[in-house]
Amino acid sequence: MEQITYFGASSYTIDKLHLFDGVTDPAVGTLLEQCAIQRISSGEALPNMHGTAACVYVVLRGVLGNTLLADDTQQVRSDKILPGESIGELSVLDEAVHANTLMALEETDLLVIPSRTLWKLIDEVDGVARNLLRQLSFRLRAANAQLRRREKVGEFYRQLSMLDGLTGLYNRAWLNDKLAELVEEAHHAGRPLSLIMIDLDHFKKLNDQYGHQMGDHALRIAAGVLNAALRPSDFAVRYGGEELTVILPDSNAATGRMVAQRLCERMREAVVFEDMHVPLPHLTASFGIATLDAQHDQEDLITRADAALYRAKEAGRNQVSA
Repeated sequence: MEQITYFGASSYTIDKLHLFDGVTDPAVGTLLEQCAIQRISSGEALPNMHGTAACVYVVLRGVLGNTLLADDTQQVRSDKILPGESIGELSVLDEAVHANTLMALEETDLLVIPSRTLWKLIDEVDGVARNLLRQLSFRLRAANAQLRRREKVGEFYRQLSMLDGLTGLYNRAWLNDKLAELVEEAHHAGRPLSLIMIDLDHFKKLNDQYGHQMGDHALRIAAGVLNAALRPSDFAVRYGGEELTVILPDSNAATGRMVAQRLCERMREAVVFEDMHVPLPHLTASFGIATLDAQHDQEDLITRADAALYRAKEAGRNQVSA
């Protein structure tokens, strides 16, 4: 810690300090004359010069900052307070000393303006209040921008948590959250809604014969079949394991059965092995379809589609049942 000097005895002037931008009143020099200049070394934390009293720190030379992990890039970034800039105005305005995380990023000289001196400057010198308001508005906009970035990042991770990592389809958590909403919208608008439950046939045998990596590949192929065949307004979900689900808004029973039949045919045509020297396993699936009735909720819809899927499997698989 270096010896404390005072602004009136230093070579520093106010002309480059943002708080006094455009201010020419000589009263500023008089009021700042006995304000301390604190020199802190690189890596040293911002000092508390006045115990429980708030004060403003103006960087005269050097840089203040703190090293944080960026929300959106997961990279280290430094928030910096450069020469002419200040920190601590809010502490003075709300008369509370806030926790400090700033430190000198290099040797730094700070002008320390106690709360009582800042209030005198605001009351007695034209332009100081205007500059203070401008600085606070800049800081508020920056804080709002950071909050918006955090909200976007939070939404990104929330959306990411709703996707199945293997297939890229929506996952069971998304289905539990969204299906009730879609059912309610369909009931309210009086529109049809169909749901297809899908089970890849003999998937355990494929895993046992060709290995789990090929099983994962087959699941991705199946997901691709769904994505390629559905409308933008439809939803494809990995329900769990080798079970998939398709939600068809604005689709009655006839439309739902037509879509399920198309999916069944395209699943049979899907190429699992690109290497023609390897025996080609056929990727087939069983499909159970149900259409929303006025008295049913989302659980009823899933139960009925699941029962239809069971009937398709009992009838020999690789087919559609309603």
